[in-house]
Amino acid sequence: MALKPEEISALIKDEIKRYDQKIESKDVGYVITVGDGIALVQGLQDAMAGELLKFPHDIYGMVMNLEEEHVGVVLLGNDSLISEGDEVTRTKRIVEVPVGDELKGRVVNALGQPIDGKPAFKTTKHRPIERVAPGVITRKSVSQPVQTGLKIIDSMIPIGKGQRELIIGDRQTGKTAIAIDTIINQKGQDVLCIYVAIGQKNSTVAQLVAKLEASGAMDYTTVVVASASESAPLQYIAPYAGCAMGEEWMEQGKDVLIVYDDLSKHAVAYRTLSLLLRRPSGREAYPGDVFYLHSRLLERAAKLSPEYGGGSLTALPIIETQAGDITAYIPTNVISITDGQIFLQTDLFNSGIRPAVSTGLSVSRVGGSAQIKAMKQVSGSLKLELAQYHEMQSFSQFGSDLDASTQQIIDHGKRLETLLIQPQYQPMKVERQVISLLAAKKRQIDKVPVNKISDYETKLINSIEANKPELIKQLVKERALSKELDEGLTNAIKEFTEQYLLTLGLN
Repeated sequence: MALKPEEISALIKDEIKRYDQKIESKDVGYVITVGDGIALVQGLQDAMAGELLKFPHDIYGMVMNLEEEHVGVVLLGNDSLISEGDEVTRTKRIVEVPVGDELKGRVVNALGQPIDGKPAFKTTKHRPIERVAPGVITRKSVSQPVQTGLKIIDSMIPIGKGQRELIIGDRQTGKTAIAIDTIINQKGQDVLCIYVAIGQKNSTVAQLVAKLEASGAMDYTTVVVASASESAPLQYIAPYAGCAMGEEWMEQGKDVLIVYDDLSKHAVAYRTLSLLLRRPSGREAYPGDVFYLHSRLLERAAKLSPEYGGGSLTALPIIETQAGDITAYIPTNVISITDGQIFLQTDLFNSGIRPAVSTGLSVSRVGGSAQIKAMKQVSGSLKLELAQYHEMQSFSQFGSDLDASTQQIIDHGKRLETLLIQPQYQPMKVERQVISLLAAKKRQIDKVPVNKISDYETKLINSIEANKPELIKQLVKERALSKELDEGLTNAIKEFTEQYLLTLGLN
């Protein structure tokens, strides 16, 4: 039946009245299956990789698999509240975390939410957890040191601002101890620190936070926690979240130090996710490629050129080896991405040489450019002297009679090794390290009995600080040993050594 003209005009008038009403479109999908922190969602054809999806009960998930029939989503919350048939909506946002100065001194989870019992913070800024690393043009070569406060590292395996230095070794060899000492040593150095704990016990993290608070290091440190009790997705995103927080400060021109403890557990979390998402398994049962997993994280560490603010992000990833095997899949990958490694050995640790750093297997690919000139001047021959000592030591086990030069190398090496031993949570300022290593360079330590080396070092530094403070001030100011300063310090060391030996009745 044909419409009459007056009916048509009435319909048009009605449509005009409703013209200003907005039409809202929503991308809605439905949960097909859910379990083990994974959900398969149907009906979201336009979803992006890494996008945040909203589930009922204010639970969010991150898209990881894009397939023809459905998308694979990892849940960032309690999956028991979600059931099949639940409605899922797109947020059209990539997973983000809060960033900014409000995070200083706080303990947060992988989503940047506070878990330290303190009042919630309000941040205006958020950043995506994933981002392309700074390019070649925006970077500057590493030229400033990050002082760890550990003599053995600062002298032979220096770490520079913007570097990625791997800490690798078996369990219980002091890997975390090195990272924590480095954070404590940044006090007053204008370096912000981030510590990312992946797959650790909550009690261990609580002890660590208490230690940082006691030493006053929490004022400039953020702790990101994805503990062993949390789901694999949260352990997977934790290091990326920590990195995004650090990048915000780096782009403001600040220096940032970030510790990933540890990436072995991160790779395991990724493997768990991948297997649950039914991705095809890869080499050594690590689906996808762990190289890409860690390279896109560690490549974000950089020293920016002055035109881009001149900030830096220094990364200290930690890897746990099995029976010292650094040729295994994950260690090999991370070694190839980083700018050097600090290798810790179980036998050194057990024999009381702590930090248990193997000077032969450890290397910094940045080298002298991450040292102050004074440190270069006193540490140049250290590595060689220790290598000679270890060689002669193994050689001397077979022979009974040693010539004088061999005996001298062994005696000096023994004292040098003892001098490099350092208690935990007692990092040493660089000017103190220089004095200590100068005493070794001038062979003054050779006169002191091995069991008195530690006592000698402490009293020597205290003596020079008390009696010759002008030398210390000059060293701090110049950061190099001029001829005059070298002579002044050498004479002060010789005078003290003579007095010290007199007190021991050895002179």
